[in-house]
Amino acid sequence: MADKVVDARGLQCPMPVIKVAQGINEITSGQTLEVIATDNGALSDIPSWSKDMGHSLKEQFSEAGEHHFIIEKS
Repeated sequence: MADKVVDARGLQCPMPVIKVAQGINEITSGQTLEVIATDNGALSDIPSWSKDMGHSLKEQFSEAGEHHFIIEKS
């Protein structure tokens, strides 16, 4: 289970990534953030943001129209 969960369901680009950036600032290095989004743009935006910021995308999956991302803060 993630240390913090960010609910970005119903938000359109770029809001899911903005929510991820805010959430990652609220946890410490080594902790994980779970993001739940419904915007299909998040499928590419969140992994790209994580890589660009030096964080590790540990898991990504989609179910019932929701996209889940588990990011470990560097």
